[in-house]
Amino acid sequence: MVTLVVTIGKGSQDLYSQKLAEKLSVPKICTDIYQRSCELFNIPLFCKASVETLWHDFHFIRMLNKLNGIVHLPNQHLGRYGFFLRMPYIITVHDLIRYFDLKGYDVLIHRPNLRDKFYLSLDYKGIRKASKIIAVSYATKRDLVHYLGIPEERISVVYEGVDHQLFKPTSRRFTDYPYLLFVGSEHPRKNFAGLLKAFSRLKSERRFKNLKLVKVGKAGGSEAEFRKHTLQVIIELEISADVIFTNYVAEEELPVYYSNAECFILPSFYEGFGFPPLEAMACGCPVIVSNRSSLPEIAGEAAIQVEPNDIEGIATAIRGVLTNQELRKSLINKGFKRAARFTWEHTAEQTLQVYCEVTEDLRARVKGPKQTIFNRGSGCPNTLKDRLLVK
Repeated sequence: MVTLVVTIGKGSQDLYSQKLAEKLSVPKICTDIYQRSCELFNIPLFCKASVETLWHDFHFIRMLNKLNGIVHLPNQHLGRYGFFLRMPYIITVHDLIRYFDLKGYDVLIHRPNLRDKFYLSLDYKGIRKASKIIAVSYATKRDLVHYLGIPEERISVVYEGVDHQLFKPTSRRFTDYPYLLFVGSEHPRKNFAGLLKAFSRLKSERRFKNLKLVKVGKAGGSEAEFRKHTLQVIIELEISADVIFTNYVAEEELPVYYSNAECFILPSFYEGFGFPPLEAMACGCPVIVSNRSSLPEIAGEAAIQVEPNDIEGIATAIRGVLTNQELRKSLINKGFKRAARFTWEHTAEQTLQVYCEVTEDLRARVKGPKQTIFNRGSGCPNTLKDRLLVK
């Protein structure tokens, strides 16, 4: 039997656990422990909040250790708890962004302080200890093998999904002006500054004088002044009147933004998976992505791929989508087909297969009385109908 940990929150990794919870008929426990930890990046090691967190951490680990069978931890930052578990567990790794910041390879979000280094080190020790790892892309799997030394056979790639009941074209509008769309944070890895520079070049052309750039999503966590840096770039480029910030937008409102955009651009340096390009495609929006990390793998030939450091290349790609109707139609058609391949039902089915493999492998290793850790009827179901609860 596998118990799925469901994290309460509004982030993409929370969404992953919540969508799995909807589709999988397995025991579940809900927790806000991950949301708590996200809010505490860059706080001092010795402070009241840090001490209180240790108390919550202890009780969460204690609760998990009382469970029977196997636990599925839905993101890599729960590895800090997995490291202390007595039972076998599965962990999903979405990316190694914080690992790269920890090791000083690059600044993708923010350099961790002493407390963050301690917790992040536990995360990666927890990943190494897991019985099985689910990677959300082959790019993430390659990183796990290369940087953490995880054997390939311990990693299963299971793509995340798109909610096609929600993400589809809509005639609703929130504005009459033409706009480019960016959805995400302003972390350095997102390369929003690069997009701003490319947008500035387009704005120098008279035919794009009415074009705006809409940025959906919060700036980022409290560990750095991400918005301050963004505004400095905007002021230097003299495009303050043409960049619109919405901050957080409820998921059910996102299709309106996607459906009416001239195109969606995500020129990131690093993405473990990347929901927005697929969501945009599902809404009939042409997509441009960088040629880095998982984005070429996820978007395929349904998006224009650009080098994220090539500002003129990004501007040229956008210009092409804005002025070439045949290119635009081709991207939209390809996007619909590409997005249709990613569903939460498929994600749940493949995840359940991982559960079955781990359960059977552990069952084969356990001898005698210890087999009682597997509840009667917790083996691998025979049919998809038995395995999958689709709502």
